Amino acid sequence: MVEAYEFGKIEISGKTYHSDVIIYPDHVNAKWWRKQGHFLEIEDIQEVIEHHPEIIIIGTGQPGLMKVDEKTLEKVHEMKIDTIVLPTEEACQEYNRVVEKKKAIACLHLTC
Repeated sequence: MVEAYEFGKIEISGKTYHSDVIIYPDHVNAKWWRKQGHFLEIEDIQEVIEHHPEIIIIGTGQPGLMKVDEKTLEKVHEMKIDTIVLPTEEACQEYNRVVEKKKAIACLHLTC
């Protein structure tokens, strides 16, 4: 569960992170970065896809400046994986809402 989020900082299960994260069902990857920084492509979430989630929740930063490639969303949809793309604060709330009901993975950009 995400306990707190603010620009550049997130608390997950009692631990604080200051870098972009991917929250898997059994661990947190605190070294997530995209090939093009503020543009998410399929290669950036390949490991996420290999975990076969039911849903991927993408946090695009506090003001939502990280963009998600439309082709990436199409490919994930073709794999029958739901995706939700929201500014990170809302993405954290959505993750907390669904994580107990579905196999969810959150990919969260913490800043812009």
